[in-house]
Amino acid sequence: MKTKLNKYHLLSLLALVCLGVIAFVFRGTPATVEEGFQPQVYASVLSLLPPVIAIVLALITKEVYSSLFIGIVVGGLLYSNGNLELAFNTVLYNEEGGLVSNIANSSHASILFFVVLLGALVVLMNRSGSAEAFGKWASKHIKTRVGAQIATAILGLLIFVDDGFNCYTVGLVMRPITDEQKVSRSKLAYLIDSTAAPICIIAPISSWAAAVSYSVPESMDVNPFQLFLKTIPYNMYALVTIAFVFMISAMKFDFGPMRRHELNALKGDLFSTDDMPYEDKLETEVNTKDAKVSNLVIPVILLIVSCIIGMVYTGGFFSGASFSEAFANADSARGLVMGATFTTVVTFFFYLSRGVVTFKEFFDSLPAGFRSFCQPMIILIMAWSLGGITGMLGAGEFIREIMDKSAQSLQMFLPFIIFAVSVGLAFASGTSWGTFTILIPIVCNVFPAGNQYEMLTISIAACLAGAVCGDHCSPISDTTIMSSAGAKCNHINHVSSQLPYALTSAGISAVGFLIAGIIGFYTENSLAILATPITVLLTFAVLALVRKKVGKLETA
Repeated sequence: MKTKLNKYHLLSLLALVCLGVIAFVFRGTPATVEEGFQPQVYASVLSLLPPVIAIVLALITKEVYSSLFIGIVVGGLLYSNGNLELAFNTVLYNEEGGLVSNIANSSHASILFFVVLLGALVVLMNRSGSAEAFGKWASKHIKTRVGAQIATAILGLLIFVDDGFNCYTVGLVMRPITDEQKVSRSKLAYLIDSTAAPICIIAPISSWAAAVSYSVPESMDVNPFQLFLKTIPYNMYALVTIAFVFMISAMKFDFGPMRRHELNALKGDLFSTDDMPYEDKLETEVNTKDAKVSNLVIPVILLIVSCIIGMVYTGGFFSGASFSEAFANADSARGLVMGATFTTVVTFFFYLSRGVVTFKEFFDSLPAGFRSFCQPMIILIMAWSLGGITGMLGAGEFIREIMDKSAQSLQMFLPFIIFAVSVGLAFASGTSWGTFTILIPIVCNVFPAGNQYEMLTISIAACLAGAVCGDHCSPISDTTIMSSAGAKCNHINHVSSQLPYALTSAGISAVGFLIAGIIGFYTENSLAILATPITVLLTFAVLALVRKKVGKLETA
């Protein structure tokens, strides 16, 4: 039987040719990693090549595993100057970018353990019948597709402590409801993704607020937390994205690939693909006799409260630190694991006391939860590795040089420029935290004087907004991956259907930062805040025009 070459074979062959060219060009180069070692491509445009290759391959082939792996291998070869032995060790064991080392990293291991525990809780709630009972209860109160989408968005805004926690919890609670109302899994993933990072980056009490505060240099004569609070009304992308979610849900229309997914969902196909990811195929007896809504609500509330307590505990709240200080110093990954572990143990006794699961069913849920979340965990590990290798190649330093060259001569346009650069870096690296950690010190050096405080605030807000935007668009972002997992949606379907929405929000936000930068530069006061309501109104105007062109969904 003959096998025809398809695009997957051709792209794989092209990737292998690229690897061979890299190895040939750098052949004979010493491959020693000593103190001060830098690859030949360090801080050059080629430092962005690995994530670009991975992202392009993923979008073309719709296959994320091989795309990420090829990107990692290209990065390893570039870092090792083409030496195959060093590249092999870099890909597997380098402390920053190695696949094995990323699993061993305590923070990453904590996130993976947290994912397993959440997977177990999901399976457990399904087996106890509580998820089904909640779905039946919700269907009596949420009777329209619009209601299901808005309820999902509201819940996403309420869980502002951590984006990963947000993705899984909202997916767990809302998936039965959106399925009942024939909302596609791609749309659910978009709703989760568009309220996770955007609310975390403007919530004073969140792991993100702490990360931003830590990124402000100590040499700056400002209070980092107060500076973060000042950026909230200027964070155009976060505000536009949240407004976008409610507007497009209430206006009952979709565009781009999302429209096809939603039309298919109205016909009963929630996935628009033969691939139905993350579905647990175990034949499981579901207890419907004693199922109660409280069996789901109580563990979810307990999970939220215990994770918050776990985070402030790691930040020293019970050792005398204030609540805000505890959040600023919190180890979010460790706190989430503590909260999820406590919730799992309490849920065990809670369900046993109510007789909704047996001892064996509870412990069978642990491996079942692990199996159900294997796919996102593999993608997360590979995305962490790709991000680490990109950093080792000096992508951050490359962006720093670009920023330094344009900083002094284009100050009124700096918020716009910073937003664009931040989007590009976050998209390529798949990390918003890594992006604003690199860019915030640069921005602070551009605006050292006290009379430029408003421009400093707007520019840092642009940095944070761009980081979230690029992260939102990137298929290798951990939040994007976890949104797919929370919605149990094909990852590439989520990325491709979300991209037009994210890019539209990004374009509107860019205009907003252009307006804010011009007003802020000439007035040097808070009149620049007028740019925010103008940008929100622009969002409504753009969506109204798009809706007029594409029309409402049938029976939406």
